[in-house]
Amino acid sequence: MRWSRTVVALTATATLVLSTTGCGSTDADPAPSNSTGAPAGGPAVVASTTWVGALAKAAGIAEVTVIAPANVQHPPDYDPKPSDLAAVADADYVLYAEFDGFADRLTEAAGGDAELVPVQLENTPAVITAEVTRLGELFGTADAAAAWLAEFDSTYAELSGQVKAVTVEPRTAVSHLFMAYWAEFAGLQVTGTYGPAPVTASQLAELTAVKPAVVLANAHLPGANPDVDGATRVDIVNFPGADLDLLAVFRNNAESISAALAGP
Repeated sequence: MRWSRTVVALTATATLVLSTTGCGSTDADPAPSNSTGAPAGGPAVVASTTWVGALAKAAGIAEVTVIAPANVQHPPDYDPKPSDLAAVADADYVLYAEFDGFADRLTEAAGGDAELVPVQLENTPAVITAEVTRLGELFGTADAAAAWLAEFDSTYAELSGQVKAVTVEPRTAVSHLFMAYWAEFAGLQVTGTYGPAPVTASQLAELTAVKPAVVLANAHLPGANPDVDGATRVDIVNFPGADLDLLAVFRNNAESISAALAGP
């Protein structure tokens, strides 16, 4: 039976643990790998990855089942097992990003009962606000979504201010294409980007020539990031850990960027 759209707003919880390393799940994990473990009673929500699941949690869903394990380095490339997809059959909503490599398998497993909800993923205030608000309205948890967004706004402003307060010259960066928006968060000027294609020798020479202070590297695609002479590499994450705490992503990146800018 589909959950009523007029459910009582559920309060999203947040923890501070962030886990983004590793390269896959084990065969001993027979079920979808991540769940917030909150009390039952809300709509059954299945999310493709922890990033997607974090937005559902922020929107007020207390319990979210996630298909790609939190310890997969690049979750969109995860190859779901049949046991992973079994949970989709009982879902009221199936959330996914269109760039997820297994999105087709996920939506096929959903059949005709679950509502399929594509989600835009970008860790910027504008996109996060739009998606959390939209999901809160969809789930009937708008009050919880608004409360989380108020916390997000204050946390973002505080962390961004801390990073921008670190004195460094030049305040420039080269960045993986998918991480360039973190420069605005850090108060950095992007003077060059690379990816998603492999970096060529000529591109590396161009990146080196602009003499950036840091390289905003994609931690989820470690082999795609070049070493630029004279620049400090900062591994930036986009995907939360198993706790689905999106705020922890911002805390983690703020700490990493601040440390790189501060130097030894």
